[in-house]
Amino acid sequence: MSVSTAGERRIEFSMTTAMLALGDIVAITLFVAAGEYTHGFNPLVDVGRVAGTLAPFLIGWVLIAGVSGLYAESSIDSIRGALGWTFLGWVLAVVIAQALRATTVFHGNAAVTFALVSIGVGGCLLCLWRGIASLLLGR
Repeated sequence: MSVSTAGERRIEFSMTTAMLALGDIVAITLFVAAGEYTHGFNPLVDVGRVAGTLAPFLIGWVLIAGVSGLYAESSIDSIRGALGWTFLGWVLAVVIAQALRATTVFHGNAAVTFALVSIGVGGCLLCLWRGIASLLLGR
């Protein structure tokens, strides 16, 4: 992704970007499900709780990824760019997720420790996925 994409479409509809989106959802869901499991909830049984925890992260990610061009094919052209932009996007998505969790709409609350764990664990999973995608799907 480069500055030259500034005037172009931020979301491209293609098989590549569909694969990116699917992998992103899997990575974020895995992060949330693992977290719920470590806190004593069974993600396969407590589906509503997992969905309630997952929703703010997906909302934050879709907002940031959509406006920043992370769903453009060029976002995975270079592995270095893919990892950097993905991690930065995830940090901003976590900020949005924490703000949403601070409302009465979503369960939980905004907590610095949870934000840091979210950035670290979720960021690692997303970057791992986006790095693999860059190697396999990038141009």
